[in-house]
Amino acid sequence: MKEIHWGFIGCGEVTEKKSGPAFNKVEGSYVEAVMSRSEEKARLYAERHQIKKWYTDAQELINDSNVNAIYIATPPSSHATFAIMAMKAGKPVYIEKPLASSYEDCARINRISLETGVPCFVAYYRRYLPYFIKVKELINSGIIGKVTNVQLRFSVPPRELDYNCQNNRPWRLQPDIAGGGYFYDLAPHQLDILQNLFGIITKAHGYCANIAHLYKAEDTISACFLFENGLPGSASWCFVGHQSAREDSIEVIGEKGLITFSVFDYKPIQIITSNGTNNITVENPPYVQLPIIKDVIEDLQGLGICESTSISATPVNWVMDRILEIGRAHV
Repeated sequence: MKEIHWGFIGCGEVTEKKSGPAFNKVEGSYVEAVMSRSEEKARLYAERHQIKKWYTDAQELINDSNVNAIYIATPPSSHATFAIMAMKAGKPVYIEKPLASSYEDCARINRISLETGVPCFVAYYRRYLPYFIKVKELINSGIIGKVTNVQLRFSVPPRELDYNCQNNRPWRLQPDIAGGGYFYDLAPHQLDILQNLFGIITKAHGYCANIAHLYKAEDTISACFLFENGLPGSASWCFVGHQSAREDSIEVIGEKGLITFSVFDYKPIQIITSNGTNNITVENPPYVQLPIIKDVIEDLQGLGICESTSISATPVNWVMDRILEIGRAHV
């Protein structure tokens, strides 16, 4: 069996539990080295997770002869740069979502992957979780009949840091780094799930605003879109809503009923038909990225095929960019 020795570029919060430990839980996979621009952060992370080596320079990690695959867990604006560096060195890449901070950067990544023949995978891990597999199974079972509309609603109150972030603004609120505020950070997972369920979104239109003026990025977005199969959908995101309006839901409306589920809260999946209401609870693994990481590793070992690639991830960026581009034009 081919052994995969990973080098991590970035060692932030997401790598602590969601992803990092999972790399060592798949047969034939090992974490060889980690990199952060902060020497202390890299060293402490390596010590905490019993990783042999740590670096402060991404190119040095990529050049490490013992590393043959790269995991990129940095803010989106650097994804394309690091991915291209790795692929040109012949090393497959697994990138945190979104694929990049713009559709144009996604296209650059895809071009280099095609030219080098080096695969690039993206961490849209929710489609691999039992919860969302169950949602897809229910929709495909025909229990609610033909799907006629999809409605996404997401609302959360501002975070405490949002009120006092002028001098210490999180990277997620810096559009030049994140791509577009909390929308560009959270919407990718929702849009990937929708496209996994119903196909590619081919048309999208949006309106966006900065209502609370807590930061420069948009805090409220409304959108409508059309899937390739002709199914219409709509969505609203509010990152400055009142606590009473907190919501994380996707409603799938069918000719015979309704399926409602959440993307981040994993609330029980609700099915409403003429026969009544049924709630289904589905447990997910403790390391939520383990199923997709296993799929990526088995692809690299020649044992399977991982479908969450840079190609499949690119339409998510196209939709987000389209919504923001049109929305900003109306402001």
